[in-house]
Amino acid sequence: MNWLQTMKKQKVIPLTLILATLAVGIVIGTLVNTGVRAERNEKPITDATPLAIPTPTQLGNDFTALVKKMEPAVVHVSTEYSGKKETQTAQRRGTRPPAEDEDDQSLDLFRRFFGDRLPEGMRENPTPRFKRQGAGSGFIVDPKGYIITNEHVVDEADKIKVKLHGDQTEYSAKLIGTDSETDVAVIKIDAGRPLQAIPVGNSDAVDVGDWAVAIGSPFGLEASVTAGIVSAKGRSLANSQQFQRFIQTDAAINPGNSGGPLLNIRGEVIGVNTMIATRSGGYEGIGFALPVNMAVKTYNQLIKYGHVTRGSIGISWNPSQEKPEALKALGLDHGVIVDAVTEGGPAEKAGVKVDDVVVAVNRKPVKAGDDLVSVVADTSVGEKVTVTVDRNGKKIDIPITVEDRYEVFKDDPRFARMRKPKGGEDVEAEGAEVKFGFSGRAVSDAERESLKLADGRGVMVTQVQEETFAEDIGLRPNDVIVSINREPVNTIDDIKRVQATLKPGSAVAFRVMRPSPLTGRTGAAGPPASFMLSGTLPRN
Repeated sequence: MNWLQTMKKQKVIPLTLILATLAVGIVIGTLVNTGVRAERNEKPITDATPLAIPTPTQLGNDFTALVKKMEPAVVHVSTEYSGKKETQTAQRRGTRPPAEDEDDQSLDLFRRFFGDRLPEGMRENPTPRFKRQGAGSGFIVDPKGYIITNEHVVDEADKIKVKLHGDQTEYSAKLIGTDSETDVAVIKIDAGRPLQAIPVGNSDAVDVGDWAVAIGSPFGLEASVTAGIVSAKGRSLANSQQFQRFIQTDAAINPGNSGGPLLNIRGEVIGVNTMIATRSGGYEGIGFALPVNMAVKTYNQLIKYGHVTRGSIGISWNPSQEKPEALKALGLDHGVIVDAVTEGGPAEKAGVKVDDVVVAVNRKPVKAGDDLVSVVADTSVGEKVTVTVDRNGKKIDIPITVEDRYEVFKDDPRFARMRKPKGGEDVEAEGAEVKFGFSGRAVSDAERESLKLADGRGVMVTQVQEETFAEDIGLRPNDVIVSINREPVNTIDDIKRVQATLKPGSAVAFRVMRPSPLTGRTGAAGPPASFMLSGTLPRN
C-alpha cells in the first residue's frame, strides 16, 4: 500500500465516525421532538379554567381624584431665544447657562432645571446667530388665562408658547411681569374660553411629612405626576435669593418641572417647583418649591403694577455672624445685631444705631434676619412698624416709617436693576428713513444714582429687536444711551430727533453706560462701564 492510499484510509475513518454521530443525534432529536409534540397535542385540557378580563372598575384613591381634577390647570411652557445675548437672570448672577459638555461636578449643587444649554463657544462670545429653545411648566390661577411660572423659564425669551392639557394648540403668551428675587413670572394667554384655575392653598399650614404631589412636564413629557412628602420647610440655600425659603420635597421633579405646582392632598397649590439638588442634572430625591404664600404676594403686585415693590427700613447685618455666642455675650438669646445703618434711610432718621440689637418687630420676636425682612418687606411703603431694639441692655421701642427698598438702597446697583418696568417706547421717528431697532424709556432716579449720570441724562434700553442695527452693534437691554454722535440724549424725543437727521449708510456712534454684572448672592457690582457702540446704518 503506497502512502496515498494510507492517507485516504486515515481520513475515511474519522469522517465515517463524524457522520455516524450526526445521524444518531438527528434520530434522537426527532424522537424527542415527536414525543413532546405527541404529549402536548395528545388530548385537550379539561381541568384548566379560562381567564376572564373583568369589567373596568375605577379603584379610586385620593391621588387619582386629585390628578383628574388638577391636570387641566397645569400647562407646558416652551420658549424660544435668539441665542445672541445673555439672559437677564444670567447677567444679574454674573453667570451664563452651563455648557453641555461641562463637568457636572464643577457646577453648583443646586441646579436650575431649565431645559436648555449654551454651547461652549457661547461662554466667551454670546453673539452667534442661532435659535435655541427651553421648556418648563406653569399653572393657571385665573380663568382669564393668567399663569404662574418661574422667571428663569421665560426670562428674556423672544417667544413664549403655552400648551394646555389635552389641547395640542400652542397659544402665544404675553409676559405680564417677573421678579428675580422670588424667581416668579406671570404670563397670560387668550384661549378664547374660560380656563380651569388651580386652587391656592396656604403654605404656612404645610407640615413636614405631609403628602406632596408634583405635576409638570419633566423632559418635555407633559402632564407627568409624581408623589412624595414634604421633607423640610424654610430651606435657605447657598444659591437662593433673600426672599426664597423653600419647601423641600422628595416628590420626583426633573428638568422641565420648573414653574409647575406642588400640591397638597386636597389639590391646593402649596409651592412653585423651582430647583433641585443634583450632581447629575436629574432627580436625586431632593427638590425645592417656593412657598405659594410668597408667590401669591409677588403675583398680586405683578398683575397690578408690573413689578414688585418691597419695604425697607435701611439697616444691614451679616447673616454669617448670627451665632448664639454673639448674642449670649450681649446678654440676649435672640435678635439681629445691626452692622450698618443706611445714611438718610428710615432707620437712621428714627434713631437706630450700629450695635443695636433688633429683638422684635411689631411686638413679634425676631430670632434671625429673615424674621425682620419678612415683616418689613411685606409692609406697605409709607406705613409704620415698631422696631424694638436692645441698646446696652435697655429695650427701646422705635417707630419707623417703611420706605421703598429700591429707593433706600438706591446707591446699590443690584436694586436699581432688579426693578423691571413694563416695556418701553419704540424709538422710531415718524417718516424716518432709518430705524435703529430698539425700545427705551426714561432713566429712574435710582438708576441715575447707581450709574453716576448727570441730571436728566440718558435713555434706558428696554428691548432690542432681532436682526436690526441696534442688535448688530451690540446694544443690550439695560444699556443707557447718553449720546448719539456726540449729541446729548435726555429723552426718547432726543433720539428721534437725531435719528431723523440720518440717512441709510450714515455712520452712527452711541455713547453707552452699561451696569457691571453682580457676583454671587450678596456680592457687589463693579462700577458701570462707559464705551462707544458704532456702525454703519444699512442701505436697504
